[in-house]
Amino acid sequence: MSKKIDYFSLFARIAIGMSFLSAVADRFGLWTPILGSENVVWGNMGSFTTYTGLLVPWISQPVLPLLAWFVTIAEVVLGVSLIIGYQKRIAALLSGTLLLIFAISMMFFSSFKAPFDYSVFTASACAFLLYRNSK
Repeated sequence: MSKKIDYFSLFARIAIGMSFLSAVADRFGLWTPILGSENVVWGNMGSFTTYTGLLVPWISQPVLPLLAWFVTIAEVVLGVSLIIGYQKRIAALLSGTLLLIFAISMMFFSSFKAPFDYSVFTASACAFLLYRNSK
């Protein structure tokens, strides 16, 4: 008995998962030698922590690095889970929620236009559709 593959969902899972892992690679400076420092967003964890502080200005400075690391670990776990198809439904729901939080924070604390330019709402909606369509 052959199992039917949902290629659209597979594409969505890989796209969201790779986006998470690419952002983490940027934070660890892995893109900088390949693309140059002018073509990366953060380039190191310190810059990402500063950006995290911009998106959650009510978080105290001592807690900020912990939050930045928590988000980074969450993105690695969710990215890998989506790519390999582990706990697809839960990973999709958590991904959609995390991305929606990012988008709303970007809209209010960065610029209104930023989450639309970076398609964060689109990625969140895609993750929620994955959740709805996963079994």
